Amino acid sequence: MFSEKLFIRLRNASSIAVLTGAGISAESGVPTFRGKEGIWNDGKVEELATPKSMDENPEQFWQFYNDRRLKLQQIRPNLGHYALVDIERHFEEFTIITQNIDDLHRRAGTKNLIELHGNIYRDKCTKCGHLQGSDADMHSCVKCGGLIRPDVVLFGENLEENVLKKAQEAAAVCEIFFSIGTSSVVEPAASLPYLAKANGAYIVEINIEETPLSIHANESMRGLSGKILPQMAILIDKLFMKR
Repeated sequence: MFSEKLFIRLRNASSIAVLTGAGISAESGVPTFRGKEGIWNDGKVEELATPKSMDENPEQFWQFYNDRRLKLQQIRPNLGHYALVDIERHFEEFTIITQNIDDLHRRAGTKNLIELHGNIYRDKCTKCGHLQGSDADMHSCVKCGGLIRPDVVLFGENLEENVLKKAQEAAAVCEIFFSIGTSSVVEPAASLPYLAKANGAYIVEINIEETPLSIHANESMRGLSGKILPQMAILIDKLFMKR
């Protein structure tokens, strides 16, 4: 499954970037947006998770997000999340860039995390930008009293420039770039592996099915990240023990 070339690269690398998508969280039971069971298929999502809904139907909007928070609280990180934490400790620079808002990477113990689409367990003040923990009964900023909103990217909104810039910088300087459980079609995240490759990175894809990235990756592995990543973590442990 793992090529000798990949492990030579890993043995000599100091900088790794990892992009994760809905696939890794799906293995924990988080519904994906796409696919047969995807919540994208529910028209309510595109109607409710919007700035317009937040402004015009605040009660319905907050009910939707509070319900999602309650459901996600019952879900736990899986072996793929924990394996990435194990791999992280071997490298000087290791950055996980996630498209997921479920907080599973952080709960697993990831230290250097860039959340492209935000975090559903944080709220942000629309007036002063202060970030605070989510509270179903609180709709005002603890700092200035302004209205708050979930700290997530809603439909029709752009990613925050500073967050995207950090992700692009991590992709541009890494020596190995992993794309894990992502459809590789949602921009601007889909462009990150190409940015990495243009700067000389070795591209590794792990996904259950082929994506537009597959033919451009140096290696493309088919299977569940919860099975592939723990095996990789064990081999990397052995690899670094021999140093």
